[in-house]
Amino acid sequence: MSENAPTTALPTVVIGAGPIGLAAAAHLTARGLEPLVLEAGPHAAAAVREWSHVRLFSTWAEVVDPAAEKLLAPTGWVRPDGATYPTGGDWAARYLQPLADVLGDKVRYGVNVTGVSRTGRDRVVDADREQQPFTVHVAHTDGHEERILARAVIDASGTWSTPGPLGGDGLPALGERTAADLISYRVPDLKNPAVRARYAGKRTAVVGSGASAFTALAHLAELAQDAPGTHAVWILRRSISGSTFGGGAADQLPARGALGLAAKAAVDHGRADAVTGFRTSAVERTAQGLILVGEDGRRLDPVDEVIGLTGFRPDLSYVDELRLALDERLQAPLELAPLIDPNVHSCGTVYPHGVKELSHPEQDVYLVGMKSYGRAPTFLAMTGYEQVRSIAAALAGDREAAERVELTLPETGVCGGAGLFDEPEAAQSNGGGCCAAPATLQIGVGAPASSGGC
Repeated sequence: MSENAPTTALPTVVIGAGPIGLAAAAHLTARGLEPLVLEAGPHAAAAVREWSHVRLFSTWAEVVDPAAEKLLAPTGWVRPDGATYPTGGDWAARYLQPLADVLGDKVRYGVNVTGVSRTGRDRVVDADREQQPFTVHVAHTDGHEERILARAVIDASGTWSTPGPLGGDGLPALGERTAADLISYRVPDLKNPAVRARYAGKRTAVVGSGASAFTALAHLAELAQDAPGTHAVWILRRSISGSTFGGGAADQLPARGALGLAAKAAVDHGRADAVTGFRTSAVERTAQGLILVGEDGRRLDPVDEVIGLTGFRPDLSYVDELRLALDERLQAPLELAPLIDPNVHSCGTVYPHGVKELSHPEQDVYLVGMKSYGRAPTFLAMTGYEQVRSIAAALAGDREAAERVELTLPETGVCGGAGLFDEPEAAQSNGGGCCAAPATLQIGVGAPASSGGC
């Protein structure tokens, strides 16, 4: 489209054809606005398909966006049983790809966004800035480049492509890159024969303390029943506490609570050891396997494989010419960051939010979905659906709807003062002595659970 075209005649570019990006397109369409979804992969939900073997802890009723469902209904699409839990593969095949198909040529595949700016304005220039359309630079799979003009930009690209490293300081541990062939940053698909053979009978370190780590531990514990010699070493940067395994039965998403209980069972039944208070500084490759070295000098016994599940971080390189207001710790929007900061609390939810919390000094650009959380964990699809509903309303000029809350989120059962480092004083004041000195633990069946959170 010509650079002289009115900005209002331009599409809203949505980056990423995942769950939140496609929901954004559905809400924009419902508002009479033109979306253009740019997806780097060859089909919708390319990232979701990479963890197609993992079952969601949210039911179908919680992962289908209302505006998307209305768009799908005329095609004869019927939502799967709302009380059942899809896998990532189910979600992609039975909902996300059909939604992308309904959107038709509003979704383009094989398009990698390489930069976003204002037409003729780098981030320094003030003059007439807000009157200029956005310019989105893209590279196609065949190598040719293109510039697309947009009235607004919604970045729903997620964080899947940028997992956190093993290093406790946020940088790759020394030797981590050279040992890359023995390190994975994904939950393994142990139903795949090749992957199963990789871990069967092996000693595997699982680094991380979230839902992905819980899932990996549970899968490895199941494998251990069939493949003697299979054992996991669970490496945590904090100590074991009552909140380590999540909300359990108190979680309003029962399947999420069950993940933590499954991880606890793996340790309780001797299929995994827990190494606490350990922050990796180096990975040494030896004839016996990989040795993880801690910042305190501790050296763990060799392992055959390492699975690093230490969270994700946003790729902000291609939005560097935009004026974004991001928290210096989480790399999340400033208004949102205090609500999700794991230094302050361990809640798996945040009150529903939208355009107000997601706005930046650069008008009409938004980071949404998992990317809006920056480095914070515990994002729910329902949160993203509410975000894009609000943003679409704002872009359509309906401020009342944009600022209205239309969602109630489930609680985790583990809210309150977790912190990223062990804080013995805080644990004592919460009634739990959970912050013991770093140790390697074999947690026996029936071990008492602390009520504190640290």
